[in-house]
Amino acid sequence: MSMKRSVKNISETKVAINVSLTPDELQAAEQVALKRMAHDMKVPGFRKGKVPVSVAAKHVDPNALAQNTLENALSKAVAEAFMGEGLQALDRPEVEVKKFVPGSELEFVAETEVLPKITMGDYKNLKAKREKVSVTKKDVDEIVERIKKGFAEKKTVERAAKKNDEVNLDFEGKKDGVPFDGGKAEGYDLVLGSGNFIPGFEEGIIGKKAGETFDLKVTFPKTYHVEELKGAPVIFTTTLNEVKEVVEPEMNDELAAKAGPFKTVKELEDDIKREISKQKETEALEKFKDALVTELVEKSKVPTPEILVNDQMRSIEQDMTQNLAYRGLTLENYMAEKNYKDKEAWLNGEVKEAAENRVKAGLVLAELSKIEKVEASQEELLERMNQLGQQYPDEKMREQLQTPEAQRDMANRLLTDKTIDRIVALNTK
Repeated sequence: MSMKRSVKNISETKVAINVSLTPDELQAAEQVALKRMAHDMKVPGFRKGKVPVSVAAKHVDPNALAQNTLENALSKAVAEAFMGEGLQALDRPEVEVKKFVPGSELEFVAETEVLPKITMGDYKNLKAKREKVSVTKKDVDEIVERIKKGFAEKKTVERAAKKNDEVNLDFEGKKDGVPFDGGKAEGYDLVLGSGNFIPGFEEGIIGKKAGETFDLKVTFPKTYHVEELKGAPVIFTTTLNEVKEVVEPEMNDELAAKAGPFKTVKELEDDIKREISKQKETEALEKFKDALVTELVEKSKVPTPEILVNDQMRSIEQDMTQNLAYRGLTLENYMAEKNYKDKEAWLNGEVKEAAENRVKAGLVLAELSKIEKVEASQEELLERMNQLGQQYPDEKMREQLQTPEAQRDMANRLLTDKTIDRIVALNTK
């Protein structure tokens, strides 16, 4: 006889399994416990680790044996119960012992979140369409202008500064007469009309000549990322060191040859068209993939286990904090800009929604990979690892890619990518 068990669905993602073990199963668990205890037992006439189980049984503390038997029986029975019901536990189950009589009876309840049942939508007839890509003359002209700017000559002039000139400045900003962080620079190059500075600053330099020192009264935008400067009026004491006229060359065959392996302007423009087309095709494909996955999630029934949502929320917060730090911002800056009352409001708002969407997409794609029998081979995984390895010249980063966790993550990502490719193939007429 084997254990008796019954499953109670607490929610779509949480179950409680009631389990009763037979005397035979308990006695087997007791024998395992005795062997382990015998290994550490000291008995006169026997070397440590060599005490026979039959001898250990006579010297063992009954309470200690009962406790070890219980732990051993629970460990084995919990795993077997979930496996036997075809349930994948997402966390260590909480176990409550209802009844335990050593050698004859054990009844317990194990409760945890499990991988939920997914009701898959019709993934072969999704309505999302891939955008048609076209390259306009304006697209090409923008790149040509950028190339011309790259080869432009800069000539120092004595006249007053005007739009499109490059000027060299010293400046110091003060709010209410007090300097503020990031408001001072010396020998700073700025193209007038670039829009790199706050409104009014670049405009205030137009008409001034090299050698002049003047005050620029400007107001920071209300959306500025530094809280104490939002909408604040400030004064920049500015010295104009030099004015340079930027003279762009004419786009001709000679300049095309300088820009790359081209003999004519047409060859250069054709290459630009190809590159822009390739980039737009890649962007269109990524948008198409996202739209297909989003639509499939909407058409499917996907319960979201709380533990997976919480994991994703932590991940989103961590990524957001890092990305903001790269831009010199903090989470507080971002939350203030988006008008969130506090961190809890932000977490329960956009973060939770994004986390739930990620979890749903992950569960749907995992289910689809099983239905469509999508697999990632060892060769494909090695190829992916080599590609990533080439992207990271740092030795430590390459070593990190060899860890079991990193390889498991790469295998999951590869399987996800292949599953999305399958959806694309099935929905590309």
